[in-house]
Amino acid sequence: MPNITSMAGLLRLVAVCTCALVALSFAMFAADEMDRGSKTQQQAIDAGSGVTGPSIPPAPTPEEEAVREKQHSSAREAIDDANDVLVSPFSDVVTSKSNWVNHGVPALLALLVYGVGLAMLANFLPRAKAHGGDWRTA
Repeated sequence: MPNITSMAGLLRLVAVCTCALVALSFAMFAADEMDRGSKTQQQAIDAGSGVTGPSIPPAPTPEEEAVREKQHSSAREAIDDANDVLVSPFSDVVTSKSNWVNHGVPALLALLVYGVGLAMLANFLPRAKAHGGDWRTA
């Protein structure tokens, strides 16, 4: 049976891992978005219009998922799939035409809930008592 100290450590580890996955996925989204923005801007300059691309949801539908799987490597897709699960509770919080808002707000909420929330929960668990010293001084 696990003790309370190991449970707090496990919660902290889960908090760090989930935050790392969300942050890594958002960083990869940002890199893709900057590349897409550059290409869109070049096309708009060539065509003489300021039309931008379609909005991409943070938790894709199965059809959007199939398209994304073809575009990304298996490691990238594994990170994105884990991120989809982690941010799915927050994906309906905001609806915007901006991909940055649609991905940034759920990522920020996930970081707050999983990072800060789990770390606070781990800190609220009782700590093991120190068993040292002389019993007469207790």
